Amino acid sequence: MTTPRGGGSKYLYEPFNANAARIDTHEKVIAERWAGLERRLSTIEATLERLEKRFWVAVYGVVAIVLSRSILTLLEMARPFS
Repeated sequence: MTTPRGGGSKYLYEPFNANAARIDTHEKVIAERWAGLERRLSTIEATLERLEKRFWVAVYGVVAIVLSRSILTLLEMARPFS
């Protein structure tokens, strides 16, 4: 027959299991490390996305400059000689 437990710590009524406490603590530490790793990875991914957008803006800018120069050259060549 078990005695009903009142309030208070579970360690007053149950024997302390050091291995279980160590495992619980280890699991909590691993969970916190994993959460930190996921947070850092999401930050890195967001930074890479921004960098990729900047890269494509730069590529499109260079292409626009080259196209505008070539169009200007064609327009100058099409103008009759004065």
